[in-house]
Amino acid sequence: MEQQKLYQLTTDALARAIDGDMDGAATAIVEIGQNSADGFDVFAACCGFAEAARQAMVKLNGGDPADPDRGGGWAVRPVDDEDQVDAPLLFARRFIIAYANDDQPTALALWRAALLASHAEYVASVASLLATAARLANEAARR
Repeated sequence: MEQQKLYQLTTDALARAIDGDMDGAATAIVEIGQNSADGFDVFAACCGFAEAARQAMVKLNGGDPADPDRGGGWAVRPVDDEDQVDAPLLFARRFIIAYANDDQPTALALWRAALLASHAEYVASVASLLATAARLANEAARR
């Protein structure tokens, strides 16, 4: 897919999700998937969603702990019983954190694991990532 078209569809999906139009967001994501020559356009869109989430987290936390000068990184808050959290939500949280920490190998491995799951779980994982990014962006905008 042409880079400009991918960028347009990715930002359209994110904007629609932020506005609460998940049907419109889904339409944009489906178009990305259907027009991707190698499948990696969906990964690129996921990275775009994760970047929006990272920027929101920076605003919400007053800085970027993954900044080497601060000596840390982002972490997922532990869940009491991860077995009770649905897999798409775990994917979204872990993907965003891997991306925010500039851990491309882990982000790619998470995406590939979602891709190799059932089609329904893959779709739910990408949708959960987008919804999580939109929720964080909305929360950051309110502050």
